[in-house]
Amino acid sequence: MTQTVSAPALEMRGITKRYPGVVANDGIDLEIRPGEIHALLGENGAGKSTLMNILYGLATPDAGEILLDDTAVTIAGPADAIARGISMVHQHFMLVPVLSVADNILLGEETMANPIFLDRREAHRRIVDLGKRFGFDIDPEMKVESLSVGWQQRVEILKALYRDARILVLDEPTAVLTPQETKDIFLVLQRLADEGHSIIFISHKLFEVLEIADRITVIRRGQVVGTRIPSETNEDDLAELMVGRNVQLVVDRGESHPAEPALTVNDLRVTDDRGQESVKGVSFEVRAGEIFGIAGVAGNGQEELVEALTGLRSPTAGQVSVAGKDVTRHGPRALQQAGMSFVPGDRHRFGLVLSFPLEDNLILTQYDEAPYSRGMVRNDAAIRAWAKQAIAEYDIRTPSATVTAGTLSGGNQQKAVVAREFSRKLTTLILDQPTRGLDVGSIEFIHRQVVAKRDAGAAILLVSAELDEVLELSDRVAVMYRGEIVAVVDGPTAEREDIGLLMATGRRGAAAEAALVAATHVTGPGVEA
Repeated sequence: MTQTVSAPALEMRGITKRYPGVVANDGIDLEIRPGEIHALLGENGAGKSTLMNILYGLATPDAGEILLDDTAVTIAGPADAIARGISMVHQHFMLVPVLSVADNILLGEETMANPIFLDRREAHRRIVDLGKRFGFDIDPEMKVESLSVGWQQRVEILKALYRDARILVLDEPTAVLTPQETKDIFLVLQRLADEGHSIIFISHKLFEVLEIADRITVIRRGQVVGTRIPSETNEDDLAELMVGRNVQLVVDRGESHPAEPALTVNDLRVTDDRGQESVKGVSFEVRAGEIFGIAGVAGNGQEELVEALTGLRSPTAGQVSVAGKDVTRHGPRALQQAGMSFVPGDRHRFGLVLSFPLEDNLILTQYDEAPYSRGMVRNDAAIRAWAKQAIAEYDIRTPSATVTAGTLSGGNQQKAVVAREFSRKLTTLILDQPTRGLDVGSIEFIHRQVVAKRDAGAAILLVSAELDEVLELSDRVAVMYRGEIVAVVDGPTAEREDIGLLMATGRRGAAAEAALVAATHVTGPGVEA
């Protein structure tokens, strides 16, 4: 890893930011050196996002200063940050799928041959040269929607480099990547560091941070609580530093004792928003007292499958049964009454009403049931009591139960959804990315709750882009590739690399390795897996 002794590329000194009822950043000092990959760790609500928003000009600090190359600067907004060589790659890619790679990179940064015509030839040359320089060839005319998630990540990085970024902030860059894609991205990041770029790497995957980072800074409750060198620390130490207590990183799931099938799916076919068949004759069953995991790279039909199972999308063919009852085209309300709970992958679209108070979001699926209502009359005391209990039990970081859900951090929004859905009386639990954006302490807690629900007899379907999560929790693992289930394996004995290859190619062993090499290193970016 690259280590230098030159002046810092970036210093943030005494950064303080207050919001009503909370101090998000409390005198934070952060130093980033040229050519350094610097990891930033912290719990949900610790202040990482606020600190990066200040750096990127999305928020103004109440105190403190920012120095670039030993010069104090005021960053007025994202355009100002970009002009100063600071770029941010967000967890949810900011790409337009129907546009080409070149068009996405050029949006807002068009190279003009004259005031009327875009010099596409020069732009293409720069894009191709940048790609080759950092270890990947890419066709600028390829549509982004045809690219795998790993290649879309590269496009985001290329977009930043095209704007001459010297400081690159990466927010959860490997959240939806396969193990093989993660290795490729790490090679790109190391090349960037070797050329003098400074990288701030935000992640909840401690083993990745230890592999890629030169230094690690940990923030807890708005303050820096430590900086570590990877060779002098480990996952347990970092987790304890983040949370302030000992954390069990892998929950003991014990043995499952599955009973009869509670959720049965037969030859299900579903089309996406473009009318293309994204789920192609999928069949499986989830038994009571079992966690059935589905692994797969994003975009392989998992989203449409989950929507069809939860009443958000109507299948074109096939059958879905819960406890032996056909519920194929039932709506969400009917499925809830049948004993199904659902933690959606997109909490903003399907999990919360962001303009509603937190306490109302905690009863969205039970607002008309006792004790939260008496006939047509709302029982505010019962709602308030449950909100207080949920906030404490699920460690939802909030000034009060009456603040709107939209003001909470993403991780705390996710905890609110999980608290609501896990508290219901249920027989079937569908979890879509249940710990997305959560810190190690919250993940430990939720994983314990999932195992407890299984041991209480619930049938649990777990869909996650986090392969480690699927392998750690699942009693059986299915791999979904291009709309089909290509394998079902025993969870406790499943091999991580084998599942990763299945996710990337739909095949196992040497043939899969050869196909992956051909797709990523010979012919350029592969089609969305």
